Amino acid sequence: MAKKTILTCAFCGRPESEAGPLIRGVDGYICADCAEQANKIFNEMYGGLKSQSNEVDFDLKSLPTPVEIKKFLDDYVIGQDDAKRYLSVAVYNHYKRLIQVGNNDEVEIEKSNIIMVGSTGTGKTLMARTIAKLLKVPFTIVDATVLTEAGYVGEDIESILTRLLQVSDYNVPKAEQGIVFIDEIDKIARKGDNPSITRDVSGEGVQQGLLKLLEGSVVNVPPQGGRKHPDQKMIPVNTKNILFICGGAFDGIEKKIAQRLNTHVVGYSASRNTATIDKGNLMQYISPQDLKSFGLIPEIIGRLPVLTYLNPLDRHALRAILTEPKNSIIRQYVKLFQMDKVKLEFQPEVLDYIVDKAIEFKLGARGLRSIVEAIMMDAMFEIPSTHPKHFSVTLDYARQQLEKANMARLQSV
Repeated sequence: MAKKTILTCAFCGRPESEAGPLIRGVDGYICADCAEQANKIFNEMYGGLKSQSNEVDFDLKSLPTPVEIKKFLDDYVIGQDDAKRYLSVAVYNHYKRLIQVGNNDEVEIEKSNIIMVGSTGTGKTLMARTIAKLLKVPFTIVDATVLTEAGYVGEDIESILTRLLQVSDYNVPKAEQGIVFIDEIDKIARKGDNPSITRDVSGEGVQQGLLKLLEGSVVNVPPQGGRKHPDQKMIPVNTKNILFICGGAFDGIEKKIAQRLNTHVVGYSASRNTATIDKGNLMQYISPQDLKSFGLIPEIIGRLPVLTYLNPLDRHALRAILTEPKNSIIRQYVKLFQMDKVKLEFQPEVLDYIVDKAIEFKLGARGLRSIVEAIMMDAMFEIPSTHPKHFSVTLDYARQQLEKANMARLQSV
């Protein structure tokens, strides 16, 4: 009787009885464990298997148009029409650039990175998070405040691309077609308008490091982020087709704009040629020159050619933010109470009172949530235990809760 052939894995040497089903190759077999380990090695060394496709999976007919992108933003973000238009066009053109990649066309479309300027609570980060829901390309939001020069405590510039790789499941070709939103870009402004002769750990040095990312170059990225070290395996990422959108509050830049316009943020003196200037919203007159005066170096301003601004939120906009968006603050609290089978209702005068307090504290849309949270804290604590069917928030109740919470401390924040 012929002896039965025992199949073994060519990598680990285990027989089929131990390793489980084996995959047959030309001259041998491999078990599932070894195949999985080989895949991990490829991911660590090369950022994914070479079989990953570099082709986009959409065409011009399937692209959302700028009007459709803006309409989607309108469902979640109140106002800021100018910023929405700039953002919608930039995203649409980014898709078209990706379709052009690989085509032997004489005209190469350059990417137009964006910088959005607006005071805190006007919706910069919200627009970025909202548009991420719509996109078919990898999208990530990173914070510029943690970035420092190489060799200092903090994160290297390349950590920005590590986030993009993570949301792309380390598929490098896919990550190279993504969009990055860099928040708090104003926090890396250099300390003075003149180049510093001393070290500026989280300022001008970081801006210099961002130049190669914004313009487009092959950057070696550590797979797990953090600091680079000589023995670490790096993943090369080409940033040529990555769209960068930057946002920042640029607190105090109104003074720079006022100086350029020969007017004053506060005061009665003004020259005749500034009579038509709207001093209540100087941000609309912002120019690249003002960004340079604030502390951004000319090289980085040149790599962010599209400059747009966000209007400060007026009373009407704050009132709309409370109730109109799909994920409005009031709807969120109604949903929370609904999960406890309680019908929550806000009297109309309560909403006006919340808006008045938000304007008083000057915290923008973020202030609305702080105020509503202070008003609803006791109710959210007690109602899950008492199980009422209905709860109505009156003006007297709102005033009482706000005074109890001592919300006036927010004015000093």
